[in-house]
Amino acid sequence: MGLVFDQIRWEEKAILETAKNRGVTVNLIDAKDSTFPLIGDEAIYWDVILQRCASYFRNLHSTAILESRGYTVINNFQVSLVCGNKLFTTLALLKAGVPTPRTHVAFTSEAALKALDEVGYPAILKPVVGSWGRFIVPLKDRETAKAVFEEREYMYPLYQVYYIQEVVERPPRDLRVFVVGDEVAAAIYRYSFVDMKTNIAKGGKAEECRVTNEIRELGIKVARAVGGGILGVDMMETKEGLLVHEVNPTVEFQATVSATKVDIPEYIIGYLLVKARR
Repeated sequence: MGLVFDQIRWEEKAILETAKNRGVTVNLIDAKDSTFPLIGDEAIYWDVILQRCASYFRNLHSTAILESRGYTVINNFQVSLVCGNKLFTTLALLKAGVPTPRTHVAFTSEAALKALDEVGYPAILKPVVGSWGRFIVPLKDRETAKAVFEEREYMYPLYQVYYIQEVVERPPRDLRVFVVGDEVAAAIYRYSFVDMKTNIAKGGKAEECRVTNEIRELGIKVARAVGGGILGVDMMETKEGLLVHEVNPTVEFQATVSATKVDIPEYIIGYLLVKARR
């Protein structure tokens, strides 16, 4: 199998170690150093390729090229495209009937203010592409929103897609549910002690979460809604039940393994071997 990466984190080391223990040969493809010819004959070297680029754009574009050359890539291009963009994810979830926070989208600052009047204050402004909670801004009132939008007018056009979400009343934690194929491998609670962001990379704390039937069924429903694969599904607890607010296509899982003792790399390698045999 192949593994495309742009940095070797704890997760990639764990996957490589598990593959070695199972006798699986893994060829590393460094997306930063490699070239990807778009034309010409090429032999198929790997039965399956695991996509692990942390950079969304390297991930998406290298996957597109590899699939065009005939490779099976996990996660595939369509899944990466949908899950890498919060707006596309929300549309897929809504189409599948998955409960998700009330969201409005606008394409100018003036329209975004109108959207906020409908969503109500406080609200949350999120970049449609981004991870680790970066550029997520709570909008407490109209004056704050106008100041934030003024800055966005000078940023890359992607930041002028105003994705505005309601603030959901919930405990100071959310759930990260790890789905591999049609299985929910593990789940954790992610607590925040600083602000609304529960990202482990931002100092959030992980704690094991028992996988209930509700969590399992919702996690699998979400995975099918976005195209399946290896996914991190983020949920929030509300009085009305669970809401899904994000789906991550290239998941970090060190904190999940530490909190749950579940061997997630074993799940990943097992899933890749099944895909390779098809």
